[in-house]
Amino acid sequence: QVHLVESGGGLVQPGESLRLSCAASGHDAYFSSYVMSWHRQTPGKERELVAEIITAGGTTNYGDSVKGRFSISRDNDKNMVYLQMNSLKPEDTAVYYCKADGSAWYGPDAKYWGQGTQVTVAS
Repeated sequence: QVHLVESGGGLVQPGESLRLSCAASGHDAYFSSYVMSWHRQTPGKERELVAEIITAGGTTNYGDSVKGRFSISRDNDKNMVYLQMNSLKPEDTAVYYCKADGSAWYGPDAKYWGQGTQVTVAS
């Protein structure tokens, strides 16, 4: 079981930056084997992938709407994942969720979500 806690959300103005953090616990020694990702969701819409990172310094993928503005990173020594969000737009407003996916190693049930953190971009 992996427990995820997001932090860093808040209210910012368009064009500003914000950094989200996700602290993972529960399977600490194997954290590096999890694919970590950030997703976001607004009312009435499906949750969408924002960014994912396979391993520290490894492959990253981004949703089209955030490419060039957002950056995902991880610190396997601290069991942390970060999402640096720059040049924020009102359409980035959403609840942001951290996800840990260990299904490749630990089976299909090894997928965990945090409780989410609200990001609001408004002037």
